[in-house]
Amino acid sequence: MINERTTVAAGYGLAQFIHRGRITGTSPGLENAASMGANLAAARTGRLARVLRRAPNGRQTSTLPTFNSLANLLAPCARAERRCAKLLRLATPPRGRAPRGTLQAIANIARAPAQNVGRLFELARSGPTPYRPALRGSARPDAWTLALRFVGDGETISGPGNFAIDADGNVWALNNYQYEASPFTPACGSDQLIKLTPDGRFAPGSPYTGGGLSGAGYGITFDPAGDLWVGNYGFAGVGCTEQPAHNSVSKFTEDGRALSPDATATSTGGFTQGNISWAQGTVSDREGNIWIANCGNDTVTRYPNGDPAAAQNLTGLGLKQPFDIAINGEGQAFVTAVGNDSVAMLNPDGTPTARSPIRSGGLNQPMGIAVDSRGYMWVANSGVIDLPCPDASPSLSTRGGSLTLIGPDGVPESPTAFEGGGLTIPWGITVDGDDHVWVANFGKRRVSEFCGKRPRTCPPGTDTGDPISPDGSGYGFEGLVRNTGLAVDPSGNVWVANNWLTIPVQSNPGGRQIVAFVGIAAPLETPVIGPPRR
Repeated sequence: MINERTTVAAGYGLAQFIHRGRITGTSPGLENAASMGANLAAARTGRLARVLRRAPNGRQTSTLPTFNSLANLLAPCARAERRCAKLLRLATPPRGRAPRGTLQAIANIARAPAQNVGRLFELARSGPTPYRPALRGSARPDAWTLALRFVGDGETISGPGNFAIDADGNVWALNNYQYEASPFTPACGSDQLIKLTPDGRFAPGSPYTGGGLSGAGYGITFDPAGDLWVGNYGFAGVGCTEQPAHNSVSKFTEDGRALSPDATATSTGGFTQGNISWAQGTVSDREGNIWIANCGNDTVTRYPNGDPAAAQNLTGLGLKQPFDIAINGEGQAFVTAVGNDSVAMLNPDGTPTARSPIRSGGLNQPMGIAVDSRGYMWVANSGVIDLPCPDASPSLSTRGGSLTLIGPDGVPESPTAFEGGGLTIPWGITVDGDDHVWVANFGKRRVSEFCGKRPRTCPPGTDTGDPISPDGSGYGFEGLVRNTGLAVDPSGNVWVANNWLTIPVQSNPGGRQIVAFVGIAAPLETPVIGPPRR
């Protein structure tokens, strides 16, 4: 059935594949996008889909009333085509072509959700409003985003930390803690690996166990052979009597079978070679070398060709509390250090370059790092985070944060960092198929978007480092909590980890959902290994 709701569902789900009134694209992104749209409305009946209608979505977040307000935008068009003129005008991209119909108009809104927000809101309330509940007059959105929450089986997800997306668009997620229903029951480190289908369902066989999984934190990567590597940071809630070893990484096949040693009565399992200590960023390069940031001993471990028996422990890098790693097209590794405002630049063999470590460009307690298609590095400066590996004195009362841009030669592109866009304790960072920069914030429940090194793909008047998301709010969503990792899939959805509760009880602080912003980003070929490809 074609009605206003199914048009909005298709327009958002397929937003990155609708151009000039036609739907075109490649596999698996196109078909996965259609399945995500089916989470919003049922094409057969024209009614709300179960995922949108029920918890943890439904009346628990603003997505349902926002969706209905978008459907109400289209209601006048069904009654008189001439009444669509204002909608089509407001949905026209700056300096772009006017949409040929309502489907293209909705796709344009999905791709540029911060454009003409107020006037579209007024329009949605000015005519017939058959779809309810819709946004009230006091609830104008900061942007026209649609985000859905997923909870898997409802008894596994607890502190999702970061993601790796496979070639089929399945979303693999780290789990910091064992699930405990009561916030006052100490949650020990999780020994589970989560897999969601491209439309957010718990994948058959998930969660996966074994291989020495132990409170994994932020490090997760696919290698060129399709195997998955996980850094076992060793999370555990306050009061947990079983403290993890903090000394390993785990490896799995693409179907979830453990390739690293299981834990036994005498061993904690995993691969421990290379003096691993509180592993965070865990990244493969295109040659299959595995790089591991050791937050606990200020080193980096390298497994040449993914072979733990050949492990190297790289010391003397000038880093304190290494956190994340990104690899450029030349195979060079850039490693952030949250403890001393630095980024190391390492050659493919692990030796530092002449410019390493980098300490300029406004670096300020840097966390996540991401490479774009041209080899530029984007760094998320938290400005506040101090990691417990093992000791820390973090204060989350401070707000703000910034981004640093480092050129392929290791020289920061600007003496100061970029700000705005709603940045609030930025943590995870990624780049989409248009080289736009996406940031997960550990504060204030929002995602931020910035213009990257290809300004022609950005809104007119926007240059490299300028925010695209609103300064005061970012892309806000009350269904978020404290967020760490994020990733873009082949359909253009942005997946965000609800890692910690907004007010975390330290015995059991983990968030319980994985969130997808539907159709908002330029799609990527996955898995992402090195510079991203569209």
